[in-house]
Amino acid sequence: MNMNTRTGSDGFTLVELLVTIAIVSLLAGLALSSYMNQSRESRRTEAKTAILDLAGREERNYSTTNTYSTVPTQLGYTGAAFPFNTVNNYYSISIAVVAAVAPAPATYTITATAINDQVNDTTCQTYTYTQAGQQTATNSAGGDTTATCWR
Repeated sequence: MNMNTRTGSDGFTLVELLVTIAIVSLLAGLALSSYMNQSRESRRTEAKTAILDLAGREERNYSTTNTYSTVPTQLGYTGAAFPFNTVNNYYSISIAVVAAVAPAPATYTITATAINDQVNDTTCQTYTYTQAGQQTATNSAGGDTTATCWR
């Protein structure tokens, strides 16, 4: 009897190995894409937090000076001027103040605009908030995405 004959497979063929690598690569690509999208969505909180913090500071300033301010140091920030970036540099925060002209009251509009990697979050590119508490958001095409972004 010849003992040198092989009856079974001792390993993987090149085709099997390539198919396995292709499947693993596809799954890794999908997982990474999903992870990046979830990360961008979670960063939206940074924009909303920064906007609401600035709005609270503006209202506190208004209660003592009867005006809104465009000077960050008057509001307790260390930066010298608007716009400034959020802590993790994913949004740029700016403010537009309109002084009171009788009978119209003073107003402000705070805007957070996505910067750096966050610009890839095309659903929520900009957030706005007014002294009246009106919240809006737009996507990269300028469409209204308020319901999705401010939830």
